[in-house]
Amino acid sequence: MGQLTDTQLKRAKPRAKAYELADGDGLIAEVMPTGTIAWRYRYRLEGRREKVSIGKYPAVSLAKARAKGADFAVMIADGKSPMREKREKRIARKTPHILQDFARSWLRDVVEKTRQDAKQIKRYLEKDVFPTLGNKRLSDVTPADVLAITDRIKRRGAEQSALLVRNIVKRLYAYAIARQVATSNPAEALEARHIAQTKSRERVLSRDEVGQLIRAVNRSSMRTSNKAALSLLLITMVRKTELTGARWENVNLETGEWEIPDTKTGKPHLVYLSAQAKALFEELKALAGDSPFVLPSDRRSTQPIAESTLNVAVRGLKLSNFKPFVVHDFRRTASTHLHEAGFSSDVIEKALAHHIGGVRGIYNRAEYASQRKEMLQQWANMVDAWKAGTEIVPILRRA
Repeated sequence: MGQLTDTQLKRAKPRAKAYELADGDGLIAEVMPTGTIAWRYRYRLEGRREKVSIGKYPAVSLAKARAKGADFAVMIADGKSPMREKREKRIARKTPHILQDFARSWLRDVVEKTRQDAKQIKRYLEKDVFPTLGNKRLSDVTPADVLAITDRIKRRGAEQSALLVRNIVKRLYAYAIARQVATSNPAEALEARHIAQTKSRERVLSRDEVGQLIRAVNRSSMRTSNKAALSLLLITMVRKTELTGARWENVNLETGEWEIPDTKTGKPHLVYLSAQAKALFEELKALAGDSPFVLPSDRRSTQPIAESTLNVAVRGLKLSNFKPFVVHDFRRTASTHLHEAGFSSDVIEKALAHHIGGVRGIYNRAEYASQRKEMLQQWANMVDAWKAGTEIVPILRRA
């Protein structure tokens, strides 16, 4: 129990010099010559005497001062100095934190240690956030600034990316608030439903839709390279960004192998090319010229096409009675039809570069090589048949 009472504190009279009223357990009330009463907490840590301020009475009541003193006692027991921590927080509040600098420390200390999509988050920050907000102080960024970024991303036809960037900024500021270097979250004011509608993750194109889509792509006026890219996405089962960023140095047309050095899981992945995929790569090789990229930008051959290009190309197609879809749905479409055809789930998951947990997941990147080659060839044959309006029954090789 403490020794002080509110009555004692209210009756305390100022003197020529400051004096202390002890409450016990290190908590004191210091009465100043001006009449102000300030709470202090005295303690010893590592052989040093230290004192930290708590606040002024009666704004900080006797009960609150005791509670704060108890918190300090716990810190001291853990070897932490309340005085130093308070000073560091005060300095942090006064120091202007530049968004780009703080974001890079967040990436290093939090994102890269806890999230599998760390590289994607870093890419979105560098591409969409840093160019306009990177040199601003965290405290100066407004909801209007974040809205301007999401609107710009939506104008290039990437609603879901706009929502993703808003979520990244929101998480960044949540961390900044936790670290006491920001007091408000400008992304929190933007409701997700006003940026993009949540899209179903269950869209699977039927056989007829696959055939109709490929025929529409081939009849369209889109660039030849985009036509080839859309067909490749479907029959290789890779992620869109893995194809849009592909380099010729990783494609071996002689062996029919395409190595993706860095997938979403952070591991390399080997794609075994069907005869149809090899033909499409050969066509793209002739179109790419001297570019190091399989799909170079039409403006700068030293850069790949934008990630949104293929989705934009698909939206320009005239498809009747088609439910909305994006090119990422090609992977789910392939997985669904291959499962229905009787192919092994492990082989399909490996072809999709998905992580397989447990003992079954302890394989190298070339595991199931022969099965994956066979499956991808038969998948390309199935797509060709549906394009022609016919059916094909895959012949499964049993182990």
